[in-house]
Amino acid sequence: MTVKTFLPTEYELYLFHEGTLFESYQLFGAHIFEEGDRSFTRFCVWAPHAKEVNLACDFNNWNGNGYAFHKLNKEGVWVLVLEGNLEGCLYKYEIISQDGERLLKADPYGFYSELRPRTASVVYNLEGYKWNDQAWKRKKARKSAAAEPMVIYEVHAGSWKKKPDGSFLNYREFADELIPYVLDGGFTHVELLPLVEHPLDISWGYQGVGYYSLTSRYGTPEDFMYFVDQCHQNGLGVILDWVPGHFCKDAHGLYRFDGDYTYEYKATNDRENHVWGTANFDLGKSEVHSFLISNALFWMKYYHVDGFRVDAVSNIIFWPNSNGEHVNTFGLDFLKNLNKTVHQHDPSMLMIAEDSTDWPQVTVPVEHGGLGFSYKWNMGWMNDMLSYMETEPEYRSSKHNKVTFSFLYAFSENFILPFSHDEVVHGKKSLLNKMPGDYWRKFAQLRLLLGYMMAHPGQKLLFMGTEFGQFAEWKDKEELDWNLFEYEMHEKLNVYFKQLVKIYKRSKPLYELDHTYEGFEWIDVNNIEQSVFSFIRKGSSLDDILIVVCNFSERPYEKYKVGVPKEGTYREILNSDAHHFGGADNYNKKALKTIAEPYHGKPYHVEMTIPPFGITILRPVKQRKELGDNGKEKVRRHAVGRRKGKQA
Repeated sequence: MTVKTFLPTEYELYLFHEGTLFESYQLFGAHIFEEGDRSFTRFCVWAPHAKEVNLACDFNNWNGNGYAFHKLNKEGVWVLVLEGNLEGCLYKYEIISQDGERLLKADPYGFYSELRPRTASVVYNLEGYKWNDQAWKRKKARKSAAAEPMVIYEVHAGSWKKKPDGSFLNYREFADELIPYVLDGGFTHVELLPLVEHPLDISWGYQGVGYYSLTSRYGTPEDFMYFVDQCHQNGLGVILDWVPGHFCKDAHGLYRFDGDYTYEYKATNDRENHVWGTANFDLGKSEVHSFLISNALFWMKYYHVDGFRVDAVSNIIFWPNSNGEHVNTFGLDFLKNLNKTVHQHDPSMLMIAEDSTDWPQVTVPVEHGGLGFSYKWNMGWMNDMLSYMETEPEYRSSKHNKVTFSFLYAFSENFILPFSHDEVVHGKKSLLNKMPGDYWRKFAQLRLLLGYMMAHPGQKLLFMGTEFGQFAEWKDKEELDWNLFEYEMHEKLNVYFKQLVKIYKRSKPLYELDHTYEGFEWIDVNNIEQSVFSFIRKGSSLDDILIVVCNFSERPYEKYKVGVPKEGTYREILNSDAHHFGGADNYNKKALKTIAEPYHGKPYHVEMTIPPFGITILRPVKQRKELGDNGKEKVRRHAVGRRKGKQA
């Protein structure tokens, strides 16, 4: 056996420099090879500007003398093969720049890292975990995500819940605590803030240094594999927040990796991300494409994740620091290449763009001229609705278009409606505390807002704590205020939210035609004076409809007329003002029979009670013909989803 046996092939190197080596993690980093009774560890790194590369590690006292890498090609790929299985070894690359500067760098492709504040990479073997999520993978492959209800629970692993001593839960403890709670809440997916290795806790993972290194804050790679495996076995998808646009500038990371600008743009204005104090990836470099796209496939392969929420897409579409004025064609090419490659490997992967721009066709397939994302966050809807809700009710008529504007573009993309962590931190207040008015009014308006979110076209995302009405904004160093469940209104809000999710998931009109105009129709969009909005949500069946009425004022209304498209009887399946939700019981106790008079442009109407700060959802009582015990035909009236004698 010779060292040459373990060297990268010319073809691998060619693909890497071309930007198409999408398993570059198999080439770079630290890998252990077995041959008979002998073991070898190979280290490989891309450092095109380096004068010299050495291995500095725990067994040579962090002095690279005698552990020099061999330069394989003029493009700067370096390799070192040592005899022995070095699993568990702590190491860095000692890089000597062209100017003689000595840099100690963590491995860009390192699979694991020391616990912060230490920064060395760890030689780690990711093979061997026994997965038990085969049924989940088969089920996921059969589903069409666009036709399925989706309610995502966005979580920061470090502050959802902590141990009694204030330390972090590890990934296994996190799984055992979080999964039953999320299932009870009816959520379909968990979305985790970034889990790549990062130096600073309060960056929440958005300023990463180790893109292939699962953060050691919460345990080992096997621990996180257990977390994902348990989620899948319980029917929950796992989405990772992922940041391919910019990276942390700490000395041991990617910044000036070999004494020059290797992973980042060379020009200062393109390179420096002044908002976050980070450096922008040079998306014009093919090697960076290999690095980042391989990284997405890496998390899919080794950790079985189901999707990525791609952070700060606007910072990729447009040149950094250009204020959205100059399109970055390198960034566009990267996004198209990323989404196309990911979906070639797994068509069911959820690629979600956190994009605040109006760039067109973000969720259109690449082959049809789009960027190829599965979904896009509807940031416009989120900003407009929060602006509207934070307005005192008596002045909301002046902002009526904040509610209606989203429907001018609601079906132009596959949207997710987000109330994310960004809206409940840094002095912005929690969602509950954004609502104006006294204690009761805050809860009533939050119930209304969450109900309107569920009724509005688009999949849903909610940041942790909102489901029970966290009063304080998110405190990233502390756990959620779980003691609030001891208070009646918070407990009732949580009961309401869970019932809301149940209705959403079992009502096809609320999700089946989410991304087409066929799934939505206004009843009354012009009641500016009373701040009441009414509309129809439709399923693929012509008879499958829901009537939604939202009152954003604090006045209740009796015998309020609402136009409906079909004759018959309508029954209330949700009223946010029900007492068991914390409301005042302004609800429609009996089924509502249509009146054969046109109203709101519809051939019939019903007269109903409209609660203050409330949402009401009506479902037509269907009729079906059956044979009775005597063989004669009889008619049974029933409301789908309603238990006899109880409000759904």
